[in-house]
Amino acid sequence: MRTMTCKQLGGPCELVLRGDSADDVIKAQDRHLKDSVRSGDTTHQDALEAMKNRWRNPVKGMGWYRDTKKAFAALPEA
Repeated sequence: MRTMTCKQLGGPCELVLRGDSADDVIKAQDRHLKDSVRSGDTTHQDALEAMKNRWRNPVKGMGWYRDTKKAFAALPEA
């Protein structure tokens, strides 16, 4: 299991997200962003919009995804 923060994934806070794979951590951040905005936390709105818009440009989105997977793989296991 490895950890990344919301900020490492492009968000505004230092919440620690845990997962066995980069996909697990990305999904955890997705839930975190949606829950934060739903509860009225406007500081996460820009990151949520960036996440949603990322896949409108598939080349750019895949670049972010590959970079995130590399960063995750480079982390020590917790």
